[in-house]
Amino acid sequence: MQDYLKNKRVVIVVAIFCSILWGSAFPVLKVSYTEMQMAADDTIAKIVLAGYRFLLAGAILLVGLFFTNRKALRLTRRQTFFIVIFGFIQTAVQYFFFYNGLANTSGIQGAILAASGTFFTVILAHFFYRNDRINRAKVFGLVAGFAGIIIANWGQEFSFSFHFTGEGFMILAALTGAIGTIMAKEMALGIHPFALTGWQLTIGSIMMLAFGMPQITQDAIVFTPLGWGLLLYSALLSAVAFALWYSILKYNKAGEISIYKFITPVSGVILSAMFIPGEALDMFIYFAIGLVALGIIAINYQPANKNAKKKVQT
Repeated sequence: MQDYLKNKRVVIVVAIFCSILWGSAFPVLKVSYTEMQMAADDTIAKIVLAGYRFLLAGAILLVGLFFTNRKALRLTRRQTFFIVIFGFIQTAVQYFFFYNGLANTSGIQGAILAASGTFFTVILAHFFYRNDRINRAKVFGLVAGFAGIIIANWGQEFSFSFHFTGEGFMILAALTGAIGTIMAKEMALGIHPFALTGWQLTIGSIMMLAFGMPQITQDAIVFTPLGWGLLLYSALLSAVAFALWYSILKYNKAGEISIYKFITPVSGVILSAMFIPGEALDMFIYFAIGLVALGIIAINYQPANKNAKKKVQT
């Protein structure tokens, strides 16, 4: 399995598949808010909905492991302590910002802003790994990427729009996700990737529900057949995407596989424009998504002749 997850072609296919799934989350959540008649400023309702989603996603993985690889569910005391902290940061905190931030910005802007997580991961990896340092190409990529994020917030009349509970929350969600990526790479030693995902989603969701359920008002979330379907899909995409991503992350450099996350804002923008009423692409969005994609590609660019020299030397 380890050799399979180090295979370059497998890593590319898995990373792209995960990124497309994550990109689809933006229109799914925006449509869910409308379908379930959730108020944009109802923070508690967002926390509870996220709790439902990730509890279901975690249960899918843990039940699957129970029947296929029961030993993987066992954790040491140290691993249990890490999982609790990880569930709090990667699920409860990150998705508190994500769900409430996305409610106060467009699906297109949210998809582009979420890409900042890739750049935060590259910056953090520089300080944690000697073989994953920032170089000129990565500096160029970071500048291009963050420039694209800034341009995404310019309106038709060249007026910059930024709200802390909207765009600010999306950036904080991306930063929290980057911290979680480094934690998973650095501290999740000996934990099966599916168990890591299942436990952190379950524990994080329980924290969210314990906080939100006592405070939620009646009819804050109105479930319909479509609403239930969207909830099930969002749970499945989380279970599959996170489990597969942590699997390849375990055996590959965090900074290198992040190149394929440029698919997330691209697919998120396109799907948001297709399925969210009132959202459309304009020249600012095209330019922004191009810069973000260019930035992520530049971060991991390695000249062929440089690779060839390394092979000759070895």
